Amino acid sequence: MEASRSSPKAECHHGPVNADEIDAAGGAASGTDATEVFQQHRPVLLGVAYRMLGRVADAEDVVQEAWLRWASADAEAVRSPKAFLVRVTTRLAIDRLRSAQSRRETYVGPWLPEPLPTDVSSAPEPDAAERVTLGESVSLALLVVLESLSPLERAVFVLREAFGFPYAEIATVLDRGEPAVRQLAGRARSHVAERRPRYEVDPAQQRDLTERFLEAARKGDMAALLELLAPDARLIGDGGGKAKAPMRTITSATKVSRFFAAIVQQSGLGAQLNFLELNGGPAVLAVVDGAGVVMQLDVADSRIQCVYLIANPDKIAHLLPGQPA
Repeated sequence: MEASRSSPKAECHHGPVNADEIDAAGGAASGTDATEVFQQHRPVLLGVAYRMLGRVADAEDVVQEAWLRWASADAEAVRSPKAFLVRVTTRLAIDRLRSAQSRRETYVGPWLPEPLPTDVSSAPEPDAAERVTLGESVSLALLVVLESLSPLERAVFVLREAFGFPYAEIATVLDRGEPAVRQLAGRARSHVAERRPRYEVDPAQQRDLTERFLEAARKGDMAALLELLAPDARLIGDGGGKAKAPMRTITSATKVSRFFAAIVQQSGLGAQLNFLELNGGPAVLAVVDGAGVVMQLDVADSRIQCVYLIANPDKIAHLLPGQPA
């Protein structure tokens, strides 16, 4: 599956979709090769599946299954290929999410989404508004909150808030009445609004604070670390039982500072640092003896509010040097 991934920018397509566009897609598909039609809509399908599941590999699997359903469908009976593919992908993602949620109840330690590369340096640069939307819709902070939604609430939230689908189209996708879909959307938005951190989306500031934070940790400068961290800062680590990481969330600037000062001294975290863009914001991949850990910060009011550490090798193998992109 790894070799078949599309570019990061394609995976994160998030433009609004309206009924007129869907109807047009259906009409344009006539006489077009099924593979070409599928590839045209694949970025949207990957975007939906990733936001639903929080794992690139799972999203790829769902989209591959959607392709098999599309390849065996009667093309002449499909009025809108895009609507058909989004419906199939969403329903497959809901089924997989329900299964995943039961497995995560026995997951070792906190669970974090798999980091998604979103560097668009090799592609045409989106405008400022598009980048803000991209960063917010795939940010780790938001995906963590989405984990607390029911599969149906998450599907409605993703299709409506990240992709701009009309309620009527979402109702068709989920085979629910439009009033029911609006209720699901309202509950999902309310839940996200209550729990979603209101962090700034400022990549330049995030990069600066990340560099200063790592330098202070390398030096064991507790005073500098405490100055960078908000008093109630949190650290959430995901090792999945396969790598060293905190077994529960660490809270308070003092405890987070001590943790980082200790691990840097013990493991030499700064041996090889690679800055990259993940989930719409700057992050750092630290590699020691072939093993890696991803760190990303959430920032507000010029202070670090939350530190995410992802060390589970299953989630970061695709980021390590020499691995498939």
